[in-house]
Formats: sequence, structure tokens, C-alpha cells
Amino acid sequence: MTRKFDLVVVGTGSAASAVASRCRSAGWQVAVIDSRPFGGTCALRGCDPKKVLVGAAEAVDWVRRMKGKGIRAEELQIDWQELVRFKRSFTEPVPKNREEGFAKAGIAAFHGRARFVGSSSVQVNDEVLEGRYVVIAAGQKPADLQIPGTEYFTTSEQFLELDELPKRILFIGGGYIAFEFAHVAARVGTQVTICHRGARPLPQFDPDLVDQIVKHTRELGADVQLGAEVIGVEKSSGQLTVRASASGQKRTFEADMVVHAAGRVPEIDDMNLDGAGVEWDRRGVKVNGFLQSVSNPSVYAAGDAAASGGPPLTPVASYDGIIVAANLLKGNEKKPNYLGIPTVVFTIPPLASVGLKESDAREQNLKFKVKKEMTSGWYSSRRVGEKYSGFKVLVEEGTDRILGAHLLGSEAEEVINLFGVAMRSGMRAADLKHMLFAYPTRGSDLPYML
Repeated sequence: MTRKFDLVVVGTGSAASAVASRCRSAGWQVAVIDSRPFGGTCALRGCDPKKVLVGAAEAVDWVRRMKGKGIRAEELQIDWQELVRFKRSFTEPVPKNREEGFAKAGIAAFHGRARFVGSSSVQVNDEVLEGRYVVIAAGQKPADLQIPGTEYFTTSEQFLELDELPKRILFIGGGYIAFEFAHVAARVGTQVTICHRGARPLPQFDPDLVDQIVKHTRELGADVQLGAEVIGVEKSSGQLTVRASASGQKRTFEADMVVHAAGRVPEIDDMNLDGAGVEWDRRGVKVNGFLQSVSNPSVYAAGDAAASGGPPLTPVASYDGIIVAANLLKGNEKKPNYLGIPTVVFTIPPLASVGLKESDAREQNLKFKVKKEMTSGWYSSRRVGEKYSGFKVLVEEGTDRILGAHLLGSEAEEVINLFGVAMRSGMRAADLKHMLFAYPTRGSDLPYML
């Protein structure tokens, strides 16, 4: 059976929902397809449920930091099962609410894997959905590491649904997922190991501040192994043995659970994109400046599914969806602007970044000054017993333009937004420096960083 639509959207997450709702509001006939529960990665399997767990770990950490400063913390602990139940109070209603929202808006919803059977036709189960346009916003999935023993891996999605944590967890990879989950698990009392094949983890962030968070992670009791590439996982006697190669030598680690935290890729490889004439690679669908396929003008891509140069972040996905909707409705007229988009790894304390790293600015031959400092002695850190905090800010000489800002410490995830606003709106460092902030707040530290 073939059904005709103005627009077929693959995915039901942030990007997909943004484009589908806007085109439907304009009177288009719209269909959405998802093989998973409706709602997308962020709401169901990513940032939202993760932040619930991180919030509990933050609360425990804050109280423990204040031990000996007026707070007694001897009996404090995380009840994991109760915490997961609380987390599910956010995630469980999402699929039903999202599907009801689509129905109320008059958007046709389909469950199943999407596969192109024409340049703008997609098959789902026994039906073919023929659209004037197709938008691919299918999100990401864990990368295939192509090593023996992947069948023993626990994904980040599965980790978020665990009813209890095992005694020993090993994380493969040294990115957001590994460090965020490691900081939560360590505060629950789990023995944590991180194996990262590179010399430095969290490559998206300032290396000086990353060194601080690695040091702090080790002080929590986590075994952070750098330059250790996992080459296989085996199971015997109820436990997992992880084999790794480090500096040419073989190492083994024992664990009760191995979590795949070594990267994610667009979930588009089984969509028969080649058959639809859609060029793609492991970064996503190849798109032009309007987020339109470079090889099939009937197809657009948004969010993590697009090789657009935008960071794989939820706000970027929503933004991409808005851009795509505008271009579909009015003709290609809008291009995304990814300047000044903050990103945060929600360790405890969080590590945040916006704009260029110092090495990036030097590669671009920019002339700039760097202001940096470790700030554990500042009032805002001492007040909450924060041992690890610091910043680095890059300001271009001559223009006074803020090139990049990098923060470590409590509430860094909020202060980094101020730098992002300044960068996207064209404010100069002097403008921000002379702002009057409420005091005492983390924001009021900002003028001293410039």
C-alpha cells in the first residue's frame, strides 16, 4: 500500500519533531517514522535521564564536600533503585505523550524501520510512504568497535535502565558517556575503570582542564587508563575479562560489566540511502549549507544524522529542525550558524566549553591573549568545598572578540551560556567584563575571567 505525503520524517526526536510540527502547522501532510519508542535519544536514552542521575550524584557530592564545614555526611548514600524509579517518572510518559501530540496535530505516525525504495519514497513494514520531501533525523547509535566480545557490551542506553549497579564496571572510551557515568557510578560505590585508547580523554575540551578532571576522577577511586586500547572481551565464570593493548604491552582487566562508551554514529546505515541516490558516510548524510542532500534535492537531514559540521547536541538538533522546516516551506533561504554553541560534560564538577580551544586558535594563526587560572581558592569555590575549578578564556587582540571559553567547576554549565550568548550576539570582552551581575553568584566571577 502506498500513501502520499508532503513530508516524511524519519525519527521522532528533537530535530524530527521540530521540522514535523512546523510543516504540519503550515498545512502540509506529514508522516513520522521511528522503530523505537517515540521521543528520541535525549528525552528517553540520553541527556534528560542522565542528568537525573547526575543530579543525585551532585547532591551527594556537595554534602560530602561540606563534611567538616558544618555538615555531617556519615549516613549519606544513593539508593540506586529508588533513583532509577525517579528517573523513569520522566522517561516513561514520553512515548505516549509524543505519539498523542502527533495525533492531535494531525501527523501520521508509523512504527518500524525506514528504508528508501525510491528517491523520496520510504517503506516501513508493509506500507510505502511517498513524500515530496524526506527529512532524515534518525539520531545516533553506538559505533561498531569491531572487536571480539561485543556481544558482552552494555550500551549507554542499557546502563540508564539498570535496576542495580554491579560491583565493577569498565567503560570503553574516554568521552562524555564514560566520564559522566563513571562519576555517577563511583559515588554509588561501584569500582570504576576507564580504558581510553588515546593519550588524552575528552578531546573536545581544553587539555589543561581535562587534566584536572582526570586527576579528580582518579581521586574518586576510578582507574583511568590512558593509551589503553581494548582489543577483546571474554566471559568466564560469571565475570568479564577485558584485554587491552597499552604501549605495545598486553593488559587484562576484570569486570562485572563492560559499558560501550567509545563513540556513536548516525543510525542510517540500513536505510538504503545509496538506492535513493543519497550520499553519506560515517559522519552522516552529506548536506549543503541548507541541510539539503548534496545528491538528492528531495532529501534533507538534521541533527546527528547530518554531516553538517554542527556538534551532536540536542539544542543543535532542534535548531537544525527549525532551519530545515524554514527551507522546506520557503525555499532554501536559511543556513545554520553554529558559532558560540556551548557543550558540557556533566562530570562532578562539570567541564564546559564554547568556541575555540587554544590549539585551534593557534592553527588558525589568530593573535589572541589567554587568561587562565585554577580557582579553588576563590570564594565561589571555597564556599562549597570545591577542590577542582578553573577557567581559560581566549580573547582576540585588536578586535576584543571572545574566541573561546573553557570552565571547570560547580555551575560551569550555566556560566558557559553567558559566554555563548556574548559570542553569538557579537559582544566584546569589554562589554561582558563591565556587566553588573548579581552577587554572590557564579556569574559574578565572569568579569575576573576577562
